[in-house]
Amino acid sequence: MGEVVLIGEKGLIGEVNRISVNRVFIQVYEDTSGLGYGEKVVALGRLLSAELGPGLLTQVYDGLQRPLEEIVKQADSFVKAGVRTRRLDHEKKWRFIPVDNPPNQVFGGEVIGKVEETKSLTHMILVPPNVRGNLVYLANEGDYTILDKIAEVKDSQGKVLDVKMAHEWPVKVPRPFREKLDPDEPLITGVRIIDFMFPIAKGGTAAIPGPFGSGKTMTLQQVSKQVDADVVIYVGCGERGNEMADLLEKYKSLIDMRSGRPLMERSIIIANTSNMPVAARESSIFLGITFAEYFRDMGYNVVLITDSTSRWAEALRELSSRMEELPGEEGFPAYLTSRLQSFYSRAGKVTTLNGRVGSLTIMGAVSPPGGDFSEPVTQKTLQTVKVFWALDSELAYRRHFPAINWLQSYSLYLENVAFWWELNVSEKWKILRENMLSILREEDELMQIVRLMGISALSDRERAVIEVSTLTREAFLKQSALDEKDAYSDPRKTIMIAEVIDYYREHLFEAVSNNIPLERALDPNINREILELKRLPLDKLIDAATQIKERIIGKFSELQRPVNAQYG
Repeated sequence: MGEVVLIGEKGLIGEVNRISVNRVFIQVYEDTSGLGYGEKVVALGRLLSAELGPGLLTQVYDGLQRPLEEIVKQADSFVKAGVRTRRLDHEKKWRFIPVDNPPNQVFGGEVIGKVEETKSLTHMILVPPNVRGNLVYLANEGDYTILDKIAEVKDSQGKVLDVKMAHEWPVKVPRPFREKLDPDEPLITGVRIIDFMFPIAKGGTAAIPGPFGSGKTMTLQQVSKQVDADVVIYVGCGERGNEMADLLEKYKSLIDMRSGRPLMERSIIIANTSNMPVAARESSIFLGITFAEYFRDMGYNVVLITDSTSRWAEALRELSSRMEELPGEEGFPAYLTSRLQSFYSRAGKVTTLNGRVGSLTIMGAVSPPGGDFSEPVTQKTLQTVKVFWALDSELAYRRHFPAINWLQSYSLYLENVAFWWELNVSEKWKILRENMLSILREEDELMQIVRLMGISALSDRERAVIEVSTLTREAFLKQSALDEKDAYSDPRKTIMIAEVIDYYREHLFEAVSNNIPLERALDPNINREILELKRLPLDKLIDAATQIKERIIGKFSELQRPVNAQYG
């Protein structure tokens, strides 16, 4: 099971996924057009694997780890069946720097040297996880290819094993680690509604379902560009070719805001478009997570973005149907849940085999037909992940982006990240978040009354709730990915805007409770200034927020004077 085979004269890559007596079922990852009875099948005696080593970053691969640039040289703009390329450059020489004090005994995952793969990231050279023994040789600093011997390890049986800068690892086998840790630090994405309202922890899992046109790809691409991670791996699983082309074009010109270097220097893109063989969607998903675990083992924080897992599930349904397996709900295979769980369970914050701490965060888009969240893929995903960002087509139609519905979304990492927010940003985070959500929920209930009876049926306090909620949506939740000043929101900036809105809410409600008419209490100038806060840099935001608070105090102090005089 799982053995890789080559089929036909072209040597199409396939994988054994079922054995029944003397019949073998093979899942082929390339176009099978033209194959017929009697084609030869060659078993390679190994599992479907990824080649891991220096040269992975900046690359754009297909689902079988074939660099697209190399494919273009052989097959022009289309991926032809049987195209073969080297997964990594075997000729390029890298500057290998060994560790200062190499240990006498090494084990799987041990760091024995490093290579400056890009200006943004240092590639740690690891002993393969299945190698352990006495280190009898370690190469001096110098230039080597990934296939040159850089170390020798004598195992317990006296056999000497050569260690190179690159090694292979089966994509469907999780890489080992020492211990899984509780995620306790938020993964900062720069998107306010995510970081502040529904945060994800480093090492966590999240799903972002939504109907067509609601902004799944836009939101995930925005996150991938500015997320607080050392390595970002983007898997376009069954996505449209124009969307992947747009992503690739943008990535080439984007600059990483943390290092000032090109964003591609810390990124890997796996482009598996909708016109590629359906079976290859599964290989692209597992190839991406194997890359992610490899960099996690170096002690880095890695983010894996898959867009979308629904396309993978559709591929599973088609393959299951062809093998005449007993179908589950809506034709999906009965093992859909276990497949999704086996994928998402590879996320986590861990102590690696070499004692470092690394994390792997998985974000997966789900594309439910017609936006129906009750369909099987969405429901099975929700049973697995701990963060749910529900996209709303109505918000998207109103040009409110990101179109994450604050009433349907949730995060189960609130308690995990609360201490980080209180220690590093503000002790008020939890209170501000609860106040904001409370106002938004109350507005949703009041709008049902407004639709039936009109705004005049509400009291001043209820209308104040709608005013504050509207301000919250426009000044805080709405965020433009195309606006350079608003695309990224630092946590300190986010909390400062939330504090000003809450300060205004508190004084507005107090004025209304003191029988001051809402029309007198509202101030369009203050609203306008709060709306402009999100477009200010952090240094100017501090002064602007202070001035707005002073203006709010002055405004409501003046309103209170007649009331104080009347009641003594």
